[in-house]
Amino acid sequence: MKAIVCTKYGSPDVLQFNEVSKPTPKDNEILIKVHATTVTAGDCEARYSKVPIFVWFPFRIMFGLLKPRKFLGQELAGEIEAVGKKVTKFKKGDQVFAATLMRFGAYAEYVCLPQSYPVVLKLDNTTL
Repeated sequence: MKAIVCTKYGSPDVLQFNEVSKPTPKDNEILIKVHATTVTAGDCEARYSKVPIFVWFPFRIMFGLLKPRKFLGQELAGEIEAVGKKVTKFKKGDQVFAATLMRFGAYAEYVCLPQSYPVVLKLDNTTL
């Protein structure tokens, strides 16, 4: 799959469009094909690593000491492509909006999220 990968901390120039392996959902996860995502201040701050000095070390432990370990992107709209064995709330083909929280990952074609995350079904406009 294709993804925007953050190769090191810094300006937008550190972002690269790369081929990476497609994730596989665990038993309690859903695999979402991302149709749209956002670029937020949180993504920019994570990419720059410009955080207050008292949280710098915990931030780097969480995101990566020398370079980010994660794709950026915290919100998305997409379609569920696969569900894990224990998923009960969603099914393949559901259109959803989701927040990846501190997992990030929405700057990719696919993302896996636990069904307990903030994932909601898109309303059908014809039912309003």
